[in-house]
Amino acid sequence: MRYDLTVPFARHVAMNGITSFRRYQIADVYRRDNPSKGRYREFSQCDFDIAGQYPTMWSDFEVIKVLTELLDELSIGDYEVKLNHRKLLDGMLDICGVPPEKFRTICSSIDKLDKQSFEQIRKEMVEEKELTVETVDKIGTFVKERGPPLEFLSKLKQEGSQFLENKGSLVALNELQCLFKLLKKSKCIDKVIFDLSLARGLDYYTGVIFDEAVFKGATQVGSIAAGGRYDNLIGMLGTKQVPAVGVSLGIERVFTIMEQLQKDRNQAIRATETQVLVAILGDDTHLGAEVVCELWSARLKAECMYSKRVMKHIEHAKSSRIPWMVIVGEREVNNGIVKLKDVEAAKEEEIPRDRLVEELQRRLSGTSA
Repeated sequence: MRYDLTVPFARHVAMNGITSFRRYQIADVYRRDNPSKGRYREFSQCDFDIAGQYPTMWSDFEVIKVLTELLDELSIGDYEVKLNHRKLLDGMLDICGVPPEKFRTICSSIDKLDKQSFEQIRKEMVEEKELTVETVDKIGTFVKERGPPLEFLSKLKQEGSQFLENKGSLVALNELQCLFKLLKKSKCIDKVIFDLSLARGLDYYTGVIFDEAVFKGATQVGSIAAGGRYDNLIGMLGTKQVPAVGVSLGIERVFTIMEQLQKDRNQAIRATETQVLVAILGDDTHLGAEVVCELWSARLKAECMYSKRVMKHIEHAKSSRIPWMVIVGEREVNNGIVKLKDVEAAKEEEIPRDRLVEELQRRLSGTSA
């Protein structure tokens, strides 16, 4: 059983001595711990990763651009991509006085801020992870900071900023400046929020990290996509260090949002995209092929069914929520017509056979005669 698709991808690259590889993959993964509300023991992920040497921040830019294009295409509502940098996060912890050996465990605490209040996290860091109250309060002032990428970056790079005195943070700030300029050129920077509270609990991240959440609408499912840069993971599994960056999209969560949006619009959720059922009254497959292929050629989503019983066709259309039926039998063929049936309204009319495609396109587009 695999817990994500990133480690198997890294292992494949390492074992095969690959130094440059781009891939996407959709597959099932599993949770090791007990799933909390809104999470699943088994679920599907869609991953996109780029491994190899590229100009500074180019791969990170590509992955974020692909993510925003994908979410825009899905039309699931307004969203934001929260973004941070692991070296900046480590620098922040160093500035606050956290011992280096506790960086990862404190990152795990900060990673819970999207589900718990800072007061709850504060108690955990003081009582369980034994940080001083002063150190935790310093962390609290930083993790509340967020804003538009270029503006917030300018704030962190102002003269006198403690981040400029930390070597790792300075590297992160320069990389982020390069990334934000690329995102601005691609016109997707308005989708990104620079957020110092974003931690991502996984240890293998080494650079930019990002997390996406739909933040408007009735359905709140938490993060639906996340990822980041992991430059050391492939090297840990093989003999060559190959830098890599990737993103994972949770498919079930996307479906949950889509289903709720359909309900909000009073749209029935359909198990099929079929728009038209071609109902052949009999078993004349040649006739069926002629009619359905004409619809396919016109880019209409159609399927064909054979039965002498009209009700069998109607029952199938209703159960599959297919909105339109084209009924063709011996009488229709002899008269050069077809019957066009609106399944939901239970209304049908006869139209000339040669006007079938035109009429269906008009009705499916919602225009009147």
